[in-house]
Order: sequence, then C-alpha cells, then structure tokens
Amino acid sequence: MTTALLLSGGMDSVSIAWWLRPDVAFTIDYGQTPAEAEIVAAEQVARLLGIEHEVIRIDCSSLGSGDLAGTAPAAAAPVSEWWPFRNQFLLTVAGMAAVRCGVSRLLIGALATDGAHADGRPEFIELASKLMAMQEGRIVVEAPAIELDAVELVRRSGIDQGTLAWAHSCHVGNFACGRCRGCTKHFNTWQSLGWPPH
Repeated sequence: MTTALLLSGGMDSVSIAWWLRPDVAFTIDYGQTPAEAEIVAAEQVARLLGIEHEVIRIDCSSLGSGDLAGTAPAAAAPVSEWWPFRNQFLLTVAGMAAVRCGVSRLLIGALATDGAHADGRPEFIELASKLMAMQEGRIVVEAPAIELDAVELVRRSGIDQGTLAWAHSCHVGNFACGRCRGCTKHFNTWQSLGWPPH
C-alpha cells in the first residue's frame, strides 16, 4: 500500500513523517502567508528522511481569512488561524496528486487538540475518508495522531531535536513571530519536552 502525507512543514506533520515514513509527501502552497518557509521546512525534512516530495501551488489567497491569510478572521472563525474549508480543500488537492502517484492511503496531521475547528475532528476525517474512498482511486484518509496532543506525538514519533528544529509553525509569516497560536504551540511543546526552544 503506497502512503502519502500532507507535509505542511509544521511540527505535527514533520513528526508524523519521522514516525511513519510515508512513500511520498505533498506540500501545498495555497496562498497562505508562511508558504515559503513551510516549503523549505518540508523539503529539508523529506530530504533527510529520503521521502519523495512534491510541492503543489494553487493560489487561493483571495478565499482565505485569518492569520494564515494576513487578514482579520471571518465571522464564522472559531480560532484566529481558521481558513474556510482548508483541510477539505487540501485533502482534495492532495488526492488529485495521489491518484496520479498510485497512492492508496493519505495521511493528515490532525491532533486531538485540533477540535477547535470542525475539519480537525475525528468525524470529519472519517467522512472525508468515506467520500474519497467511494471515488476512483479509492483513497483512504487517516489521521494517525488524532488521539494525541503535540507533546505526545513528538514522543511517540521518536523524532530527534535536530530534525524537529526544521519545523515552521508560525501562522503569520516566513519568520517566527513568537506571538501567534502556531508559535505559542511550538514554544510550549518544546518547553514541555524539556528541550531548548527553537
């Protein structure tokens, strides 16, 4: 079974890449503000792990909202980085590439703590998988860390500090702002692990 991972370059997907060693990784530049730093991080981690890596660029910046789009959050936003239907879109785009690559299993880095938005919850993953599996290619979607928080995932993965240090978690730019929810989570995870912050 050929497996692909949505590799955003953030600490969750980087840890999953180390843990499960997928055959291929897809990084999608959909117009998010930190796209270039995410791509650099993902490329470096894929190279270190010997994972085939593909960058897909589709500019949807005009449809975004919140931190990742550099705008005020939409009225429906449950958290500041919410981008409407983002995971649904990313899975669809990755699925298009996955069919071409013969992938039958597509991984996404949703965690137990991602339930603040509907597309980070187990029921969304289950429904997305059913929808994609009923179509040509019969791709199954899995979130292997959906019952873990970030600290538990890093520990479960066994990733080393040097590789995890490549992760880019900032939601607002290509350099860590130190203030957004992504940067705060990144710092708190390193601190909880007792590792020096990166």
